[in-house]
Amino acid sequence: MPTFIYKGITDKGLVVKNKVEEENKQKLMERLKENKITPIDIIRVGFTSTSKKTKRKNISNNKDILKTINTAQFTTTKTKAPSRTFERLSMYMQATKKITTRDIIIFTQDFYLLKKANFNNIHALTTIIQSTENMSLRGVLEDILAGLEAGQYMYSTMEYYSDIFPYIYINMVKVGELSGSLTTSLEQAVKYLEESSELTKKVKKILIPNIIQFIGIIVLLVAGTLVAIPQIENLFDEMGSDAELPAMTIWFKNFLAKVMQYWPIPTAIVAVVVGAIVLYINTPKGKYNFHYFKYKMPIFGQLIFSLDFSRFIQAIELNVTNGMRIQDALEVSKNITKNQVMLALIETSINNILTGYSWIQPFEDSGLCSMMQTEMLKIGMQTDLTEMLGKLREYMNIDIKNTMEKITAVMPQVVYSIVGIVLIFFVVIILVPIIQVYMGSFLFDAADM
Repeated sequence: MPTFIYKGITDKGLVVKNKVEEENKQKLMERLKENKITPIDIIRVGFTSTSKKTKRKNISNNKDILKTINTAQFTTTKTKAPSRTFERLSMYMQATKKITTRDIIIFTQDFYLLKKANFNNIHALTTIIQSTENMSLRGVLEDILAGLEAGQYMYSTMEYYSDIFPYIYINMVKVGELSGSLTTSLEQAVKYLEESSELTKKVKKILIPNIIQFIGIIVLLVAGTLVAIPQIENLFDEMGSDAELPAMTIWFKNFLAKVMQYWPIPTAIVAVVVGAIVLYINTPKGKYNFHYFKYKMPIFGQLIFSLDFSRFIQAIELNVTNGMRIQDALEVSKNITKNQVMLALIETSINNILTGYSWIQPFEDSGLCSMMQTEMLKIGMQTDLTEMLGKLREYMNIDIKNTMEKITAVMPQVVYSIVGIVLIFFVVIILVPIIQVYMGSFLFDAADM
C-alpha cells in the first residue's frame, strides 16, 4: 500500500504532520476531512515494495493513527501559506527520488565504519539518517530504525523492501545478525555490491552498443525493404527495364508482406510458446531444470554458479568463524541463494551430516564444482576449516575474475558474428538493388544495348 507524508490543520488551527499508509491520495484526503483535518500538503513517498505482504512492519496504518490522534501531536505554529510551486516541486522530487545501488553502497559503507567504531545499531542508523539526502532512502532507514527500537532484527524489516535491498544482501545481513558478526557481514556486503555493480557495468558495456547496432540494422533492413524496394521497382517500370530484383530481395519482401497481412497468427504462436515456457518454469520440476540450465548455459553458466557458490562459501566461513557447527552453518547459509539446484545440494549436504556422510559429497557428485574446490574443502575438514574456507574464497575470487575476462573477450566476437550475418543479409536485400540502380545497368537494358 502506498505511503504518504501529509501536513494538515485541525479545526482549532493547529498543525499536524505524519507519515501514513492509504490506498490513494484521494482516500487519504477524505479520511483527513472526516477527522476534521484540512490538508495543506500530501506527498507520496517515492519507494514502493514488491513484497506480497500488504502491510509494512513499522509504519502505522492511517486509520489507527487517526483514531488515536490528539492535541499532543500538534504544534502551535501559525498557519502558513502553501509553499511556492518551485519549493513544492523540489520537495516532491526529493520524496520520489529513486534509490540506486550507489545509495545502498554508501549507506552500507557508512554503517560498516560506524559499527567498526563500536556504535550500536540504533546509534549508527540514527547518525546515518541525519546525513542521508535521498528522502526515499531516509524513509526506508527510518522504518528499519523503528524496527530496531521495537526489538526486531534489521533483516526482518529489509525483507519488506526486497525491491531496494538485493536478496543476497539481506541474507548477508541476516547471517551477520544471527551469528553476531554484523560488522564482517557489512564489509562483505560492500564488496558484493561493488563487485556486482562493476560486473553489471562490464556486461552493459559489452552488450548495449552491440544490441543497439543490431537493432539499428534490423530497423534499416525492414524499413529499406518496405520503402526503398518499391521505389526501385517503380523506377525499373518507368524506364522500361526488364531487370529483376535479386531473388533474395523478392523473397524477403514477400515474407514481410505475409507477416504484415497475417500478423495475428505469428503473434499468437509466439504468445503461446512464451506462455507455455513461463508456465513450465513455474512448476517445481520446470524451475529446477531452468535453474540447472542457468548453471550449464554457454558463456555465462560457469560465472553464475561461481558467484552463487562463492557467496555460499563466504556465508559458511562467516558462521564457522563465529563458532557455529558446520550443520548449523549450512542451515543458516542455505538462504543465500534462490537457485533451486544450489538449495537442493545444500539440503542434501545437511541430510548427509545427519546420516553420518560427508557434506562435501553432493557438491562433488553434482559435476558443477571443480576438483580444486572440493579437494580444498576436504583438506579443510581434516585440518582447519575456517582457514581453508578463506583460501577457497580467495581462489574463487581469482577464478571469477578470470571467467569475467574470458567472457569479456568472447562476447564481442559472438555479438559481432551475429551483427555481421545480419549486415550481410542487409547488403544482399537492400544495397545490391540500390547499387544496381546507381550503376545504371537498367539504362542499357532499356536501350537494348
